[in-house]
Amino acid sequence: MADYEEPTSPLQLLKQLEVELGDRQVTLTRLQDYHDGKHRLAFTSEKFRQSFGGMFAAFADNWCQLVVDAVEERLNVEGFRHGDDPNADRDAWAIWQRNNLDADSQLAHSEALIKGDSYAMVWADDEGQPKVSIESPRDVIVRYAPGNRKERIAALKRWKDDDGWRAVLFTKNFVYKFDKDNGDDEWHACRTTTEPWPLVNVMGIVPVVPLVNRASLTSSYGVSEFLNVIPQQDAVNKLLADMLVASEYIAFPQRYVTGLEIPVDENGREKAPFQIALDKLLIAEDPQARFGTLSAGDLQNYVTGIETLVQHIASQTRTPPHYFYLGGNFPSGDAIKSAETGLVAKARRKMRFFGEGWEEVMRLCFKVLDDPRGDITNGETIWADPEYRSESELADALIKRSSIGVPRQQLWEDAGYTQTQISRFRTMEADDALNALLNPAPIQAPTNPVV
Repeated sequence: MADYEEPTSPLQLLKQLEVELGDRQVTLTRLQDYHDGKHRLAFTSEKFRQSFGGMFAAFADNWCQLVVDAVEERLNVEGFRHGDDPNADRDAWAIWQRNNLDADSQLAHSEALIKGDSYAMVWADDEGQPKVSIESPRDVIVRYAPGNRKERIAALKRWKDDDGWRAVLFTKNFVYKFDKDNGDDEWHACRTTTEPWPLVNVMGIVPVVPLVNRASLTSSYGVSEFLNVIPQQDAVNKLLADMLVASEYIAFPQRYVTGLEIPVDENGREKAPFQIALDKLLIAEDPQARFGTLSAGDLQNYVTGIETLVQHIASQTRTPPHYFYLGGNFPSGDAIKSAETGLVAKARRKMRFFGEGWEEVMRLCFKVLDDPRGDITNGETIWADPEYRSESELADALIKRSSIGVPRQQLWEDAGYTQTQISRFRTMEADDALNALLNPAPIQAPTNPVV
């Protein structure tokens, strides 16, 4: 494919991307609301809205957040590996730490799981060091070359502050800054005396890396982790709302009386013939009066329906059922491992796609430094093991790997130690070896010398 030519009108490109970004806002806001438990009550009855509308205006039995958190908590980056170059591994991890990506990477994963996408933007800070910022799909959008979903030709970041709107348009060769003050309908080039307009993009690539959840060949956007179970979530809320209405009106035995003349007050209005309380007796002088009790409504049917829907959510998202704490005994040991197999497999798959994004982020960081390692293509992301194991299980596995010749440093990685800890281990080993060389242990005389 021929190289993308710089548009003659960056302002026109900005407006096109702004329209695409605007078209996504409703969907992205809805997904964030479902994750946060701000669900629509579209299926609730009029009776529920009349009885509980003020009390439960934002009512929801939220399972969407659990679906996201269950997999996000298993996605932990612990380092990078660049072929046989340990210096590149160390420098990449230093860049990662400098940009607080231990925490921000979790935000990136969570945002992608909720909305389908998140972005990592790479540029140089005031000191010329790589700066990585995590961006939301509410503020950032990327355009790809026609027919090539891997070639980014432009990216837009747009945000609002107290004075108006701000925008940065990235292309392969230039970076354009625009602003639009409050009350202004048109974008204007943001020209200053401190930097040229446009800025030259020395990296030669659009420095906005998408982290895509559940990527496909038919769309440039990812898919929310809980998108397919939103209908089940709505149905759970509906049943729970119905159960609340039932508990208000039919969950308690209702008393009735027949053959009794209803008394009236001095204004001719009917009044209750009895004041019901635990220490009261119902007495009627009329021999025709008959008392009775209507049985309470059974709420178990609602509970069963809710549990069935939650089981469907668990199955469709491959979230272990015990995370929802459904009926039955809480599993343990091998039963938990078996139940978490699907979740672990899903986490490993997401590591593969998210890992590609983080590897490109590291390459761009090296490009910011004009470092030839920015062209390394054999890098890989080191992830923590998504499968939870006991200390004894992990130690046994490491001993068996050591017995077949797995190097010590790889065993440290498998044990879950970070790159910083492993670097300290190597230093400690070197110090121990030097001390042993300088201070050899005294030779012990044999206890039974041979005569």
